Amino acid sequence: MWTTKVGNRETQGWWNNERQYYTDYRGNSALNGAGSLDITARRAVRDSRHPCWPSGSCDYTSARLTTEGRVALGWGRIDVRAKLPTGRGLLPAIWMLGETEEIWPAQGEIDIAEVVGHEPRTAYGTAHGPGYSGPDGIGHAVDLGAPASSDYHVYSVVKEPYRIHWLVDGRPVYTLTPEMLPAGSLWVYERGMHLLLNVAVGGDWPGDPDRRTRFPATMSVDYVRMYGTGWIDGQMVHSPS
Repeated sequence: MWTTKVGNRETQGWWNNERQYYTDYRGNSALNGAGSLDITARRAVRDSRHPCWPSGSCDYTSARLTTEGRVALGWGRIDVRAKLPTGRGLLPAIWMLGETEEIWPAQGEIDIAEVVGHEPRTAYGTAHGPGYSGPDGIGHAVDLGAPASSDYHVYSVVKEPYRIHWLVDGRPVYTLTPEMLPAGSLWVYERGMHLLLNVAVGGDWPGDPDRRTRFPATMSVDYVRMYGTGWIDGQMVHSPS
């Protein structure tokens, strides 16, 4: 189901000037022996020479896992129970991209949950498309009541025809419909979308880590559940809701 993306420089810091090099090393993504998947950002080993954008070597390693080309959700629900790391310069994310070769943001992006490390109690859910992407994405912020790193939460999206719902711990928090987009903008979510899990370090949004940022920084994923209609290895499937 999962594949691992690798690199940094050739993707211009993953298009966000990020400072981590994504690897397929077990030190960055592995089952932890207690039933969870750990995605861990670490300080890079000295002289590791992982090429970083725009030059030099990345100071950190991490992992970016995706179901691209393997599993995509058409309509239905995704639940991800996870504990997300916090700290200045960290940006853990649970998100989706359109299963298409169109260039972002035309392919569509749904951020199920992002935590900007210096805002530890806040989880962001956002949609990005042509005319409303990056800082102009449309979404919401949820106060978790405590740092996202202190406990597990279930972060969810329900994807219906021309309607997207976000939930946290089963509680509805936001709904987006085409009428809410900027005038003339396109709704680009009526397609299969694959899932991504990653922990980014640095970049345009979270900024750089400081001396108080703790490493290793781990996203622990208890489970990922998909319900509804979608595609597995190119074959359409339907699971009970």
